[in-house]
Amino acid sequence: MSRQEKYADPNPVVSFVIGRFFRRLRAVLAELDPHSVLDAGSGEGEMLRRGVLPAAVRPVCLDLRPASLAEIAEPQRVCASVLALPFAAGSFDAVTCLEVLEHLDDPAAAVRELARVARRAVVVSVPLEPYFRIGNVLRGKHLGRLGNHPEHVQHWNLRTFPAFLSGLVAEVRIVEAFPWIIACCRPNQL
Repeated sequence: MSRQEKYADPNPVVSFVIGRFFRRLRAVLAELDPHSVLDAGSGEGEMLRRGVLPAAVRPVCLDLRPASLAEIAEPQRVCASVLALPFAAGSFDAVTCLEVLEHLDDPAAAVRELARVARRAVVVSVPLEPYFRIGNVLRGKHLGRLGNHPEHVQHWNLRTFPAFLSGLVAEVRIVEAFPWIIACCRPNQL
């Protein structure tokens, strides 16, 4: 399944929770009022398609896969890894990284990089476990793996995710967006 496929799922429950996730994300970013945004791990640009950012903000979209970036109309596209961002320290008011960390063997290295290039905030999201896997089982997905997506190598909940982040950033505010966790983080001062 491509990352994009889940956003077109006709299941009304899936549509509802995905819509709520993006509404919560939009509220977090509205509070931050960023003028510059890096969308690290942007995939095919669903955050842009859903109008999460204010119209005046033209984000830089970064993804490891050129094919994903090709689907984004945004002129500022960068093909690179979240583990080695090609930007100077403090380059962006806010950095988003949605549904990426659970795929990484070393998510702490990615968070350090995201925080390095952020001036005011890092906004990350991950699946809320075990509920994300339970939802997959109920939908008949990844049954042989007990609902665990084959690319998910990290698993967090409302206790473990803030604990993980707290050693990497100065402040963590959790926003529940069941079955995901959104964390709005203040980077350590440069």
